[in-house]
Amino acid sequence: MEKTNVMRLLDAASVSYTPHQYDPSLTDGISVAKSLGENPDCVFKTLVTTDGKKHFVFVVPVNETLDLKKAAKAAGVKSIAMIPQKELLPLTGYVHGGCSPIGMKKPFPTIVSETALLFDTIVFSAGKRGFQVETNPEDLIRFVHGSFEDIT
Repeated sequence: MEKTNVMRLLDAASVSYTPHQYDPSLTDGISVAKSLGENPDCVFKTLVTTDGKKHFVFVVPVNETLDLKKAAKAAGVKSIAMIPQKELLPLTGYVHGGCSPIGMKKPFPTIVSETALLFDTIVFSAGKRGFQVETNPEDLIRFVHGSFEDIT
């Protein structure tokens, strides 16, 4: 299996993970979860937001929706909105469908849904369509210097 930059970063930090591959033509997280034989509750998507000045990264289960009010509160800002899709690649270095909380062009405050704590491991993008990594949610939080919050 080809290694993505996310996998190389996890290797360099000695973070244990399991790589997964799926058909990159799948465009929604629930389909990806099904193709991996995983419970959609433990497969997460990465969403990038802004308050107009700063950017924030949220990681939520693929079958859930980010609650923008809860997200703003968790980020400590008045309001928050999704960034336009065309801004994703220049801002993060990732394309839609391949955005990972790990290895963005620069670090952003990262908040993971507290539901991740219900699982020994969670699955999220390895930074390229068709690739996912599975790791302990606590390891992810330590790596991105993030926090767990109620954001869905």
